[in-house]
Amino acid sequence: MLNIQSKLPGVGTTIFSVMSKLATAHHAINLSQGFPDYACDPKLVELVNKAMKDGFNQYAPMTGNHLLNETIAQKVESLYQVKYNPETEITVTAGGTQAIFTALTSIINSGDEVIIFEPAYDCYAPTVRLLGGLVKTYELSPPSYGIDWDMVKKLFTSRTRMIILNSPQNPTGSILSDEDMKALIKLIGGTDILILSDEVYEHLIYDGEKHNSVMLYPELKERSFIVASFGKLLHATGWKLGYCLAPELLMKEFRKVHQFNVFSVNSAMQQAIAQYLQEPNHYNQIGLFFEQKRDYFRTLLSESRFELLPCKGSYFQCVSYAKISDEKDTDFSIRLIKEFGVASIPVSAFYQKAIDHKIIRFCFAKENSTLALAAEKLKNV
Repeated sequence: MLNIQSKLPGVGTTIFSVMSKLATAHHAINLSQGFPDYACDPKLVELVNKAMKDGFNQYAPMTGNHLLNETIAQKVESLYQVKYNPETEITVTAGGTQAIFTALTSIINSGDEVIIFEPAYDCYAPTVRLLGGLVKTYELSPPSYGIDWDMVKKLFTSRTRMIILNSPQNPTGSILSDEDMKALIKLIGGTDILILSDEVYEHLIYDGEKHNSVMLYPELKERSFIVASFGKLLHATGWKLGYCLAPELLMKEFRKVHQFNVFSVNSAMQQAIAQYLQEPNHYNQIGLFFEQKRDYFRTLLSESRFELLPCKGSYFQCVSYAKISDEKDTDFSIRLIKEFGVASIPVSAFYQKAIDHKIIRFCFAKENSTLALAAEKLKNV
């Protein structure tokens, strides 16, 4: 029998796959995994088809379609008044997760420490460990999931190499404020600590709040990888397209890994997206679109026994079931599928220590009819 030493012992199938599989098996409404149940814009599909007919079927440039890189640079400058060089500071990736993996791989060495805020998207910690790095966690608490930066400072050691940010945050829907960013600047001043900023939900911010991207702060921009996602922006998560922004010094290291990882990504879709984004309304209106869905879903759930937590961004709504049951959130989530026909994600899955605050996460990137039917079932809980 082969003797194989796992590089990720204890890591199994992600909670997203587990809950989606259960939802399918029990014919439940799937509000667990973060993908829409409605089609993306037919115009975008037509543009992909046209790009294929126009011959965009071979390898794209390693760094990305030239028109798309330029379009990204123009979009960023228009939204944030910040410039990134499309030739040297932007790379198109096979989704946000690949960009995160590549950024970490390009920087983290054995023994390096990475600070992560939990609950956290599930790819951060395993990737750090895969690279021989050490994960230092700051555990956020409901309902606000705010950060005490003095406590973060206590996690710093001489080996601290990177801090991973995620705003708007998955799964909590919290966002980083201007005060947060200024506190971070003070913390890392005079150090070589880098930042990986996961901003895939950058357009999904509500109630007139502002997205405080690290690029808006020169002291942070110069040391940051920023990850973005076209899947979230275009309602096409299955296309697995995103991009990374970084200063040239960091992007050189990123591309060294990228070229031996995926080399380049879907050519026709890059061309189509570049053309589609020439119309700014295709990304300027998405925040309002999801804010209306959030408000609709929250109104429906207000008639249930679940306690709604704040949702300032992303397309996830967290709720507390503490007044309903004292079950573990994993057990409660499974029972919710089997007995009530609605799938969610237990938020303990986003903590390495499986901290259970009796909170589950729903995705509201769904048809209003889907949300209404799910809410009717949840009112019976």
